[in-house]
Amino acid sequence: MRRPTLSNDFSWSKSRHEKFSECLRAYYLYYYRSWGGWEADAPKDVRELYVLKKLGNRFSWAGSVVHEAIKDVLLDWRAGRAVDPAVVEARARKLMQDDFRHSRGKSYWTQKYRKQFTGLVEHEYGDVVPDDAWKQNWETVRSALAWFFASRWPQVAKGLKPEQWLEVDAGYDFAHFTLDGIKVFAIPDFAFVDSDGTTVVVDWKTGKARDGYDEQVLGYALYVSQRYRVPVEKVRASLVYLNEGKEQDVMVDPAAMGLFRRHFEGSVAKMRALLKDPATNTPMDASAFPPTEELTSCARCVFRRPCGREAALAQTQAQRQQVA
Repeated sequence: MRRPTLSNDFSWSKSRHEKFSECLRAYYLYYYRSWGGWEADAPKDVRELYVLKKLGNRFSWAGSVVHEAIKDVLLDWRAGRAVDPAVVEARARKLMQDDFRHSRGKSYWTQKYRKQFTGLVEHEYGDVVPDDAWKQNWETVRSALAWFFASRWPQVAKGLKPEQWLEVDAGYDFAHFTLDGIKVFAIPDFAFVDSDGTTVVVDWKTGKARDGYDEQVLGYALYVSQRYRVPVEKVRASLVYLNEGKEQDVMVDPAAMGLFRRHFEGSVAKMRALLKDPATNTPMDASAFPPTEELTSCARCVFRRPCGREAALAQTQAQRQQVA
């Protein structure tokens, strides 16, 4: 049976907005030029871009391992299964060891591995990362899981009745809604109905608080409002900073939702202004998407080689080492 042809339809997400805001060239390569790179007969440059776009960095990797571990734990509790925190930690450590070996050998160019992890940009470009930094990456995961198990969340989750559970990180295929005719991706890490009837959405964070997180969970509130047909003002949103051991409630009220909608509309308008044909989501030529002038952003970018910034970055780093 022949697979249906995939269509590169326009959609919106917090991550897409951030990439658009940080570097137009990276945005173009990620969402447009790399399209179709999974095909066996894809042009070499498109294939390269597609593999590169799948790479993460060591910080996002640590966060994803924590999210995956907590997702599995919550699903176990939902099914009534017992969970041993020591086993969860050991499994996460083994997973990261396997991930590291796969990435260090750059096996992502020739082998399929696991859906949630492809490889690390640090290995692709030979970035100098001290052993202590890699150890700290594991410590971020270990301490986040330790705080989670010592927090109120295990009691909350295990105390939920079957009908109170809504979602546990449902993924891109499921967790999206429509706003002004546009598909918006919003994937809450945990969504449930509290004992007082309030719908709650939770987002786990392994990093520090920063601007934009409020808007992210407001998107989650809109998503659960649409999917489960509850008034958005009846949704409670929470950011949980696992490594800082604190929680932040996000106000979901008409004023906050108005700000989110204006942010969304402005972001979409800017993105669509760079489309040659909005109806087919066809972008303008690459020249309409200039690279950022901030080399600090390039230092974190997976596209630094095809973008032509690798040599400039190497020179800058060498100069810094000489000064040091």
